[in-house]
Amino acid sequence: MDSFQQDISRKRYIEQHLITGLIGKPLYYYESISSTMDVGRELIRKGVPEGTVVVTSEQKAGRGRLNRTWVSPPGVVAMSVILRPALSIVPQLIMIASLAVAGAIREHFQLDAMIKWPNDVLINGKKVCGILIENEVMGNTVNSSNVGIGINVDFDPSKYPDIMQAATSLSHECGHSLNKDDVICAVLKKFDGLYLRVKAGNSVYEDWRDAMDVVGRLIRVKAGESVIEGMVEAVTYGGNLVVRRSDGRYCEVVVGDVTVIKS
Repeated sequence: MDSFQQDISRKRYIEQHLITGLIGKPLYYYESISSTMDVGRELIRKGVPEGTVVVTSEQKAGRGRLNRTWVSPPGVVAMSVILRPALSIVPQLIMIASLAVAGAIREHFQLDAMIKWPNDVLINGKKVCGILIENEVMGNTVNSSNVGIGINVDFDPSKYPDIMQAATSLSHECGHSLNKDDVICAVLKKFDGLYLRVKAGNSVYEDWRDAMDVVGRLIRVKAGESVIEGMVEAVTYGGNLVVRRSDGRYCEVVVGDVTVIKS
């Protein structure tokens, strides 16, 4: 990690414009690294405080959920937020991260961002953000949580045929170029407020549930070789989907890829 070069000017810009109580103190901003999750793990081993953030403009070996490769064209912002939450807060971390991104997009860019269960943010049905969380838990103690967030900020999806059908960017949706560091500040500010709210004993579950367009929809969920189809009846407080199958049986979905079946 020490071999990576920090971008001091951009780091200072964010520090000057980021007003938070906890998140981003301290902040590491690298020009190019393997992934913010990798650097986050090393910083966790070194004992950095809760609220530490790692940001990069170029991620060479980013990974998504289920160990998938995360495509990172120029214009993508990747960050990891290091937390040391109570065990009871862990189920709400994905809610906090996705609400922070969706809320920042709505507030600052007036775009209709929706949360796709369990860990994506969409605009006009296309992915603009992915979230990955790694928790280190021993017994009832959470040693650390490494919350990775990747946001497509400033690039033209049409130049990347492999992803253009499924992904979009903020600049593409806005119709003009954007300052990536302003996006980082907006997201981290939202994250800070939501996390401190949960730490104070409040919940963001209802906000998260209401930001998803999934309850009452017919879906197909694929997890490995298993495929489940049915109607989403509810989303649990722990973040799982309650699905009613065609035979009337109910099941709770913890993980998987969701596709809405259009009638």
